[in-house]
Amino acid sequence: MTQIDRHDTDILILGSGGAGLFAALHALQSAPEGTRVTLAVKGLIGKCGCTRMVQGGYNVALGGGDSVERHFMDTINGGKWLPNQDMAWKLCKEAVTRIHELENEIGCYFDRNPDGSVHQKAFAGQTADRTVHKGDLTGIEIISRLMEQVLARPVEKLQEHRAIGLVPTRDGSALAGVLFIDMRTGRFRFVRAKTVMMGTGGGPTMYKYHTPSGDKTMDGLAMALRVGLPLRDMEMVQFHPTGLLAGDHTRMTGTVLEEGLRGAGGQLLNHQGQRFMFDYDALGERATRDVVSRGIYAEMRKANDPDQVGMFISMGHLGPDNVRRKFAGMVKRCADSGFDLAGGKVEVVPTAHYFMGGVIVDADTRTAMEGLYVAGEDAGGAHGSNRLGGNGVANSTVYGGVAGDVMGADIRKMGALRDPDENVLAAEVARACRPLARTPGNVQALRHKLQESMWDDVGVMRTGPGMERGLTKIAEIRAELLETGVDGSNLAFNLTWHDWLNMASLTDISEVIAKAGLARENSRGAHFREDFPEPGALESSYFTVARQSGDTVEVGREDVQFTIVRPGETILPEGEPETLVGAT
Repeated sequence: MTQIDRHDTDILILGSGGAGLFAALHALQSAPEGTRVTLAVKGLIGKCGCTRMVQGGYNVALGGGDSVERHFMDTINGGKWLPNQDMAWKLCKEAVTRIHELENEIGCYFDRNPDGSVHQKAFAGQTADRTVHKGDLTGIEIISRLMEQVLARPVEKLQEHRAIGLVPTRDGSALAGVLFIDMRTGRFRFVRAKTVMMGTGGGPTMYKYHTPSGDKTMDGLAMALRVGLPLRDMEMVQFHPTGLLAGDHTRMTGTVLEEGLRGAGGQLLNHQGQRFMFDYDALGERATRDVVSRGIYAEMRKANDPDQVGMFISMGHLGPDNVRRKFAGMVKRCADSGFDLAGGKVEVVPTAHYFMGGVIVDADTRTAMEGLYVAGEDAGGAHGSNRLGGNGVANSTVYGGVAGDVMGADIRKMGALRDPDENVLAAEVARACRPLARTPGNVQALRHKLQESMWDDVGVMRTGPGMERGLTKIAEIRAELLETGVDGSNLAFNLTWHDWLNMASLTDISEVIAKAGLARENSRGAHFREDFPEPGALESSYFTVARQSGDTVEVGREDVQFTIVRPGETILPEGEPETLVGAT
């Protein structure tokens, strides 16, 4: 058997985005003195993950006509009444506490109004200007300050450690620990822990156009699936409407031109220079992301021009100097790719950006498996069928902190470390080693094939036959991947091996996305079926639940629980339900 290094800790955190770093800080505060806290990350702390890439900002109700209740109702309406309402409420309520913590304790500094108050800008789908930001580079500000705080504290750091398997106890009732590959050496390391928080992020990079970096490959959800945990809303892939389209030769293609452009008055134009979004929604360019993505995609299909794939965003009418001042980061990024954002037009395309689906958790981040907690994009429920721009980084930091607090409290009631199921541990090692015993092939070609299939068959607009076709292609790609090998003569920083492991995760989750899409025979939020275009009755809303047993994934449905507000109602700042005429 392959040698496995063994290591013990008390609290293990997977991922160093906003969720992981906040979990580490809060766990140190809430756990008993002497508790060992370990942070494991696929890359380098503060230098990888999706929080760092956040441009737009952080949604929080800070008064001035806004309220937690109003933020909550925007989140529920934006999610088309599919969110877990207890999670959505905690997100909106605790965001107020967390933004003060970010400024007063973590050291973040956000943009100000002339009177010194925090500036909040407009984002689509929201009834108040509530998005706090640092120019258009908000994520770098947040992650840099969090990184400084964590690096200054007694947290054990396992950098360049790739998590490849959640390992339960022999009876399967609890989590014993996590299996890693130390990417620097290629050796396996099993880490036991009393509590584990998974915050590995989503990363729908199985699509031709996508915003996350290529190493974000749904590893966390793939691991959860293999140990039998239920996943919800897996059909809900958010496409950001305005991904930069700069050609196949550059990785800049797919990167986001943030929501604040449209919030500030940016216009979307077709090939004839005409605005078109009011043909699709009364809010025009300020409609929610799902609506704008479908509008752009529909115009792309009308044009059917291989030389001019996308549509265009135009900002020049707002004044080029004004645009350069407000959106300096994006102006430079576009200039690097040959576009003049401030005074000209920039070609854009819907780009796979965020994953609303994830592991089923409660509002305290606990899962069905004792010892495992999930926060950030790995957790399903808070956003329902559509995430509002600005709710993502708020979700990660709020629930990362919650997870740290809850783990610190729970660990006080736990006894000794749990022993793993050695058969599961061996099976995960064998799974990872499979390509090392086969003839090397072209893993990247398979990834491109998967990306084309998911974009064409399980993308912005879907049909039953299309998704069935997609499932057939995914099965063919998986079969080819399992027979594709990599050179295993040197496993230290063997990036082709990790490309293979990335593809294994992507194919697993692509299958679940397609099957969940087939199971939802209506159109809600990010999931739009041309053969079932109606949303269905809000009062009988359901969410999909995917589970894997053996090698088979089955998808069922569960009713949404309207624990705070029902369709047709809203809540006022006093918290009392009131009928809202025309609520949608």
